[in-house]
Amino acid sequence: MGAEAACTARFKRKTVSGKARLETEVLHFRGGDLRLAIPFTHMKTITARGGRLTIVGPDGLASFDLGASAEKWARKIQHPPSRLQKLGAKPEWRVSAIGVDDAAFLKELDRAVAHLSIGRVVKESDAIFFGATDAAQLARMVTLKTSLKPNGALWVIRPKGRPEISEGAVMAAGKTAGLVDVKVVGFSPTHTAEKFVIPVADR
Repeated sequence: MGAEAACTARFKRKTVSGKARLETEVLHFRGGDLRLAIPFTHMKTITARGGRLTIVGPDGLASFDLGASAEKWARKIQHPPSRLQKLGAKPEWRVSAIGVDDAAFLKELDRAVAHLSIGRVVKESDAIFFGATDAAQLARMVTLKTSLKPNGALWVIRPKGRPEISEGAVMAAGKTAGLVDVKVVGFSPTHTAEKFVIPVADR
């Protein structure tokens, strides 16, 4: 989602001006000495009234004066995009999936796209989903790039919180491969997906 707004937040008798950011799974707020990160799954109630978004979470009630955006944000929280929507999957896509150990995802993907190759990279892929568990595997991004369409995307799917394959290692490998990172999404409770594309000047 990536929506951002300057607003006033109220939480536990504090009223603070700052910035709220709506990610795909979490609402963040930063302002003064107040830092909030409220996952959608932890929200008990979400209401929008009079330009104010009010959320009851595990730590109590928090409200955000968002004006006309309040109702829009409430709808996005209550109806978050599906995993395939976050990944931008399209019916006409040719897709390759390498090292992806998620049978449910592969089944979802197979139903959603025109062609899915599992375990073998096909030329002119609209998207390649590359599952990696160790930084050493990321060197493969150089060759995977050659099988992308010019406007295609290479998604690196990695486990969260694992020092052997950090976000920094993934970003560095993408740069080495001549790719640019453009998006990060929560792939699952245990995994993150990072999107890389070929720079426009090189297409």
